[in-house]
Amino acid sequence: MTGWPTELRLNAEKNLLTVRFDDGGHYALSAEKLRVESPSAEVRGHGGASRPPPVTGKEHVKIARLEPVGNYAVRIVFDDGHDSGLYSWDYLAKLGRQIG
Repeated sequence: MTGWPTELRLNAEKNLLTVRFDDGGHYALSAEKLRVESPSAEVRGHGGASRPPPVTGKEHVKIARLEPVGNYAVRIVFDDGHDSGLYSWDYLAKLGRQIG
């Protein structure tokens, strides 16, 4: 389990989300990476079905807004209309570690 998020900060251009955790983790995640790696069923595939082709062409996508979901996640709404992914704290940290 990842630490608790202490900060979610969206830059002025709305293309970079910085996440800080109380365990010292600090990650800068591009809107493109977050959109392409969305945990939504639309992107990942529906229960047991084969995974759909990778999402591409999102180099210029922006984050329209962030919506808290309980105490465990954030819904990221993108300017291309995608809004069905719930990004848990663990998932955000996992994406950040992948980027290194």
